[in-house]
Amino acid sequence: MLQTIGHLPIGWLLIAPLAAAGFFAFSFGRTEVGALPIGSTIGARLHSQPNYHGYFLAFSTILPAALIFLAYLLFAENYVRGALHSELPDYLLARGPEQVDLFIERVANYAGQRNIEDTGNLLFDASVDRYAILKGQARLVALAIAIVAALGGFFIGRRPLNRSFPARTYVEQTITALLFVCAAIAILTTVGIVLSLVYETLRFFSLPDGPGVFEFLFGTDWNAQTSQNFGAVPLFFGTLMIALLAMCVAVPVGLFAAIYLSEYASPRFRSWVKPILELLAGIPTVVYGFFAAALIAPLVRNLAQWVNSLPFTPDNFLAAQPTSALAAGLIMGVMIIPFVSSLSDDVINAVPQPLRDGALAVGATQSETIKQVVLPAAFPGIVAAVLLAMSRAIGETMIVVMAAGGRALITLDPTSDITTVTYQIVSLLTGDTAFDSAKTISAFALGFALFGITLLFNVIALRVVKRYREAYD
Repeated sequence: MLQTIGHLPIGWLLIAPLAAAGFFAFSFGRTEVGALPIGSTIGARLHSQPNYHGYFLAFSTILPAALIFLAYLLFAENYVRGALHSELPDYLLARGPEQVDLFIERVANYAGQRNIEDTGNLLFDASVDRYAILKGQARLVALAIAIVAALGGFFIGRRPLNRSFPARTYVEQTITALLFVCAAIAILTTVGIVLSLVYETLRFFSLPDGPGVFEFLFGTDWNAQTSQNFGAVPLFFGTLMIALLAMCVAVPVGLFAAIYLSEYASPRFRSWVKPILELLAGIPTVVYGFFAAALIAPLVRNLAQWVNSLPFTPDNFLAAQPTSALAAGLIMGVMIIPFVSSLSDDVINAVPQPLRDGALAVGATQSETIKQVVLPAAFPGIVAAVLLAMSRAIGETMIVVMAAGGRALITLDPTSDITTVTYQIVSLLTGDTAFDSAKTISAFALGFALFGITLLFNVIALRVVKRYREAYD
């Protein structure tokens, strides 16, 4: 029984009962308070509508149990692993904490599978069974405590329900607090990511076999697999080169599409074309990567070989590699067209119509109105759209992994294979990695550098937007 419970999803054990309890509490509170006389001579009019009393009782029931659910998510796994650790035989514990932690991790991963079969290793199989039992016990305890907490919250929240109870005030305060918690979680998550990157980056530069800051930022030789050379300039160069190639495709196509849809196209045509154009943003990036590797990269190579075969072309003028920066940049540009077109279209449509009417009234043509009035007024929003597309291009991973290549080169030849920061992060953190080597920790330093580059683009864009917004407001 406990083994079966240990494999059940935690959502069905806690979230579903919470939803049912909340619905029951809402219905009970609304019905009970709604049955009270409103505006009669027996008592005063209700302070809040019956729905608010239902929401108050639902919150009183759900929130205590939700806290138990949160505590289970935070601490149950550590408790189960600690309990299993204390039951392991001495000869396994004598191998050291790293080996013991690796054993427990494998037990937890194997126990999490749906179909578990005996491996023939008695200790491992017994540990898997024991882990499932401990996990089932933890979930039963969490479920029992959550039920008790929900019942306690229900009866405590039911007591003050009367005509004068300000249920609306408490409900609104609760919703405000929940919204604040959600916003705080987003902010704290961002702060946590930045602090983790800073910590691991400082740790990387403090390693005995790690590079210095100057060598990392300005070195031109990258060979992290051997933990010898950590010059990241080729990675930064490749990232910016592919991003610029992508922007050369996305910005003109996306901006002209936005101008046409907002200024020239009929409403019916726009209602059909804009959703179709935005579908490009919903295609998985691995599909774009496969398309680039299977179709675009061979076309780019054939084109480069044709250029090399021309009589006036120097020998090996173009690299003509099977994977190339140009292939990745072209497909990435197609992928980010919706970011530019959709946002630019919204910004252009937000320009007040009196500006257009005034320009047309003094004799300007429609194209002159767009160039001299609409686009300057929408320029801050267009810059923001281009910035978002640029950030998306810099952080793209799958396309560059599948179509750009993996060599750390500094070359202006777009038909050569080249690597990027995101490609190297994936490469360094894939497979069996030890988080105490310069090779692995260098991925966090690359991530922090990528974060800094993106932040720099944001700061520049904000300055540009602020300057031109003051001019046109």
